[in-house]
Amino acid sequence: MTLSAEVTPPPRVLVIDDEPQIRKFVDISLRSQGYATLLAETGQQGLSLLASKGADIVVLDLGLPDLDGREVLQELRQWSRVPVIVLTVRSGEEEKVALLDAGANDYVTKPFGIGELMARLRALLRNAVPADPVAPTYDDGTLRIDLARREVHLHGEPVALTRKEFALLSILASHPDRLITQPQLLREMWGPTHTEDAHYLRVLVAKLRQKLGDAAAAPRYIITEPGVGLKFVTERAAG
Repeated sequence: MTLSAEVTPPPRVLVIDDEPQIRKFVDISLRSQGYATLLAETGQQGLSLLASKGADIVVLDLGLPDLDGREVLQELRQWSRVPVIVLTVRSGEEEKVALLDAGANDYVTKPFGIGELMARLRALLRNAVPADPVAPTYDDGTLRIDLARREVHLHGEPVALTRKEFALLSILASHPDRLITQPQLLREMWGPTHTEDAHYLRVLVAKLRQKLGDAAAAPRYIITEPGVGLKFVTERAAG
């Protein structure tokens, strides 16, 4: 009888950086230490790779050609808890505090030593929460939401949403069948100084429902609990 030990796959690191020399340097260094790597040169490519292939940790550069690194961070935080290390040339305390508040787990200031980056990777991986297995998409045959690609289709046709409309839909769809309170939504959408501005949310919900063909009197997707919050209802729960 042959006994075989279960092989644990190496940690997968997604590197999002538009500088080829940095991607190559980090890629070689990571693989030499036993990590598996995914490489992206734009923010959108990085989000797509994270959604389709997954990663145990992300190394994210702030200066990307299509999206600011902070935008990438905000978007992935709508559907992923993966640890993120930000690479930044901005060394001021205010900037670092803003990055951590936006959802970064750690940061490394450029130029950086590979030893420091590896140590920070190991520290985050030791304390990492297992990735959420829920795929960042919703599709019931009528409405399709792809959070990573920022795409929404209704009856097969693309729906043009503003940044705020998509952000609200992303938050709700990332927590299906769960009530999200008004203060939570207002804080995430407009910041901590707007938790009492419920009229902002009412206007945004009305516009979003209109684009989704979701009648306010008999909504299919976005349910309002008056004075409490909102819920994105899946087909399973609606049935």
